[in-house]
Amino acid sequence: MPYFKNAREINEVSVLDRAFHYGDGCFTTARLRNGVIELHELHMARLQNANQRLYLQADLTLIEQTLNIMRQSDPAASGTLKIILSRGEGQRGYSLPDHPADVWVFYYPQDVADFQYQTISSGVLDQAIGLTMPNLTGLKSLNRIEQVMLKHEADQKGWAEALVMDVQGLIVEGVSSNCFIRINDTWITPELRYNGVHGVMRAEILSRMQVHGIACVQRKIDLDEIPDFQNVFFCNALNPMKIVFNLNGAALNIQACTELFHTLKLNQIR
Repeated sequence: MPYFKNAREINEVSVLDRAFHYGDGCFTTARLRNGVIELHELHMARLQNANQRLYLQADLTLIEQTLNIMRQSDPAASGTLKIILSRGEGQRGYSLPDHPADVWVFYYPQDVADFQYQTISSGVLDQAIGLTMPNLTGLKSLNRIEQVMLKHEADQKGWAEALVMDVQGLIVEGVSSNCFIRINDTWITPELRYNGVHGVMRAEILSRMQVHGIACVQRKIDLDEIPDFQNVFFCNALNPMKIVFNLNGAALNIQACTELFHTLKLNQIR
């Protein structure tokens, strides 16, 4: 697995890197297909937004430079990319160092095919996430300890993915996905005003829904609405639709989800 730092292949990380000490940075995970990042514009917009809001000053052109290096050795490179912006080395303490953040690209080669939907059993986790500092809401920062704890609980319950609530008792997202829920024949996705990640696949699905004239409301979803859930699916950049057929032991019909998958042509993500 090749690793690149600022468009140079490298396999070492400094013990002084602030990503290690403070989780100081952000990241995005993307599929690479024949040397091209799927949903490229959305991933770059996410990184640029975080770059500005976290004062990272990273040179994002280093991402394309890295891809060019990869294409030289394998023009059809395919698999998963994890792109990290790390503040890099700095003095001891929280004060920001005065230099641009480092751009890391981790490449995990694998075959990439058109997406197909998956069906999973799921539920609502007992652990709740907190509220986020307003300037950080929606960002995929390197501070993912909440998700580590949530994933442990989901694994213990035998769920590949699960709904996550916050301390206000609102449904926010999945452990590593965003979620869409159908209530009273209307699609809803949590508004993510106080926490959660603004996912690129969520943005893509919302855009495609708008093109096809399919209404989707972004609003708060309370835990007491769970009995009204008709359909639930999760999405992220590595999988546009994981359909829940069983939620907390109750069967859910998957037809509305599969119809949406085909209507939006989610097998065709470029």
